[in-house]
Amino acid sequence: MNLRKFAGKMSHMPLYNDFPTFLHRYFPYKVQKISINAGFTCPNRDGTVGWGGCTYCNNQTFNPDYCRTEKSVRQQLEEGKLFFAHKYPEMKYLAYFQAYTNTYAGIDRLKALYEEALSVDGVVGLVIGTRPDCMPDDLLRYLEALNRQTFLLVEYGIESTLDSTLARINRGHTFWTTVDAVQRTAAYGILTGGHVILGLPGETHDEIVAQATDISRLPLATLKMHQLQLIRGTRMAHEYEQHPEDFHLFDVDEYITLVIDYVAHLRPDLVLERFVSQSPKELLIAPDWGLKNYEFNHRLLRRMRELDTWQGKKYEKNSYLCP
Repeated sequence: MNLRKFAGKMSHMPLYNDFPTFLHRYFPYKVQKISINAGFTCPNRDGTVGWGGCTYCNNQTFNPDYCRTEKSVRQQLEEGKLFFAHKYPEMKYLAYFQAYTNTYAGIDRLKALYEEALSVDGVVGLVIGTRPDCMPDDLLRYLEALNRQTFLLVEYGIESTLDSTLARINRGHTFWTTVDAVQRTAAYGILTGGHVILGLPGETHDEIVAQATDISRLPLATLKMHQLQLIRGTRMAHEYEQHPEDFHLFDVDEYITLVIDYVAHLRPDLVLERFVSQSPKELLIAPDWGLKNYEFNHRLLRRMRELDTWQGKKYEKNSYLCP
């Protein structure tokens, strides 16, 4: 889609590529992701590459009440369907393997879990969240075959393109690990997504915006972004308590300005799934904007129209990154 062609001429035309429109390319009906906690851990927690996990991480921030490891994948999906079905009885579902690293197991176990999810009535595809250092080639070959049978999106936690930041947040891999994983996954014909956190400690506005150029060089289909949030019980929360001067927490208008600049430098065809995240009140330390996601999106779009800007306005085409 050439967003530049439309954005300045008709205010009701899209200023960025949104996720619902993307899904409509694949499904003629409404689909909803249902999160699953399949009991995985992470190589950054069990000592394989590190201990304690990423400094910002508390998986309770995105696990709904029905996500409990003592429940089977099927049970979690059935309870998730009940949660959503009252609003849209004809809804179909994507099983979203979300908590921790959802490719971090032997291939036989992974096959069993993914195929259990796909066997649930109304489930029409998978979204698999994982780390870029946890995608072996034998799993990619299996996912390539699975991709011929159902909708599949593999979503990598990128978080930052700066190795100094990745080291500071105890990520346990470099950006080139991400480049390799994304390129290999896309080469198998699998839809590939990324996730980044805007405002990680030590990163300036210009460094964050420059990240958009590197992200755009990757063969990603979708991108999630959200503001840095300080969550109770994390190492980052302790660091903030000890050295608040090391952190810059955006107010909502400042963050909107950052997102607009970031999005203007992104590849125009990249699908943007979200801009913000909402952690549970009881876990969130800061920033607390008191906005629902849709309220933020309305403010963002209004400001984009005021500035006559759109996704890709400042994008300059470059070749894909190569390790």
